[in-house]
Amino acid sequence: MNKKRVSAFLAFCLILLSTGIIGLCAGQSEQGNADGIEIVKSAVYNAEDNTLTVTVANTSRETIATSAVSISTEDAGVTINGSKGTMTPEIAPGAEKQIVFDVTIPGYTEGGKNPIINCTIQYYTENAEVIEAGKQLSEDDVVTLNYDDILNKEGGNAILGFIREMGFSKLGANPKCLIMMLIAFVLLYLAIVKQFEPLLLLPIAFGMLLTNLPGADMFHEELFAGGHVHWDLFTASNAVSPGLLDYLYLGVKLGIYPCLIFIGVGAMTDFGPLIANPVSLLLGAAAQVGIFATFIGARYLGFTEAQAGSIGIIGGADGPTAIFVTTKLAPELLGPIAVAAYSYMALIPVIQTPIMKALTTKKERTIRMKELRKVSKTEKIIFPIVVSVFVALLIPSAGALIGSLMLGNLMRECGAVERLSKTVQNELMNIVTIFLGITVGATATANTFLSLQTIKIIVMGVVAFAVASAGGILLAKLMNLFLPEGKKINPLIGSAGVSAVPMAARVSQKVGQSEDPGNFLLMHAMGPNVAGVIGSAIAAGALLAMFG
Repeated sequence: MNKKRVSAFLAFCLILLSTGIIGLCAGQSEQGNADGIEIVKSAVYNAEDNTLTVTVANTSRETIATSAVSISTEDAGVTINGSKGTMTPEIAPGAEKQIVFDVTIPGYTEGGKNPIINCTIQYYTENAEVIEAGKQLSEDDVVTLNYDDILNKEGGNAILGFIREMGFSKLGANPKCLIMMLIAFVLLYLAIVKQFEPLLLLPIAFGMLLTNLPGADMFHEELFAGGHVHWDLFTASNAVSPGLLDYLYLGVKLGIYPCLIFIGVGAMTDFGPLIANPVSLLLGAAAQVGIFATFIGARYLGFTEAQAGSIGIIGGADGPTAIFVTTKLAPELLGPIAVAAYSYMALIPVIQTPIMKALTTKKERTIRMKELRKVSKTEKIIFPIVVSVFVALLIPSAGALIGSLMLGNLMRECGAVERLSKTVQNELMNIVTIFLGITVGATATANTFLSLQTIKIIVMGVVAFAVASAGGILLAKLMNLFLPEGKKINPLIGSAGVSAVPMAARVSQKVGQSEDPGNFLLMHAMGPNVAGVIGSAIAAGALLAMFG
């Protein structure tokens, strides 16, 4: 077994262990942290009419049901006569409100030495429970937050305000961010040093790093709360100012990036081995049993049907498909599912090799298969067209993925659009991969990722891959019971039914040659491998149709 992959696997297990420990320490709490649920955005004093206007903002994902603001001061000479206005109840996520106080500050000068005025916010939340300073409160309890020096913050103490806004000052308030940053560093190490699926793991890890930098505000979960894009919050008038990753994430949320990736995959894939040996479709279909077996297991662990479907799709060994399904069914799980899917894709040689050897005999592993027939250009052109029409009519919800895959393949095979084919294989594929990776990594925020739910997803991901690999092998063994000598199938190619192209096919070739150096299984394994891509897309469509 490759030492580099073993060390990478051990490092990933370390991440798994640390995630589980943090999840246990978190007490399985999935409620949002109340830090910053309502903040003082600004406090402006008008010396002409003696008013202090305090602007407060709701930066949480929960609606503030009732809220009241009061101010006080111990400075002599300052008179607070009361409020000239009341705050409107029910502040929506991302919204802000203003309340005006009648305040007299003799000798006030803009930018000068100003008095200290304290601001206290009291509010209730609609949610039955909130978390504040580690204490669980019921909806009947009132949460009180104090903000000091609000006038000085807007006045002359600019240096103090700058220090307060530094990310270093905020690290201590949220130690989970430090843990997520360490996990991101480990993933970057695996991607750069160990070449552990670097094309996607590197941007995913860097996106994870960026989203967990306190104060950077590049990604805001509240903009996508409840699995929906809250377009009304993408405006300058709200308290939440959308960041770079918020805008890039729309490509994931709207299902654009995965489909563009599939166009590139189709343009880089030769469907010839599948066309030459249609039996490969059965092996590819058998591997999808991992998806549905994992779905059942996830339901047993307490996940909803939509969440279980998203976890099960990891067994298809297809990152873009996993992302596409998860954004539709369980967007709250996108970070853990994406990291698990792409990490296990890179670990296919580690996961599959022992399963392949355990389920086959030496005699079966040395079976030699006849050379595949040559497939004509006409067949290769007709195939993507027929598959697109048939699958889209059979399972319409799979049309987007299958159509994109077959469009890319048609560009490759027809010979009429060579320039477009090269573009989708290279420039487009590379650009979308960057955007997809960094925005998927951005969803791995501390509150979402560091939970027992994450460790369950990672464990179920291993189960999904293992069952999918075993499914193709076992079907090949079953088929051999009815096939005559000379036409038997080497069961090793059944494990390539997962859609990790062409890595799974290469593993079949490597294991086969370790038993018989003269046995070449690569092209035979490419048939089930390509069938797995189609099968996982169809399975994704079926899950979307049932639970979407």
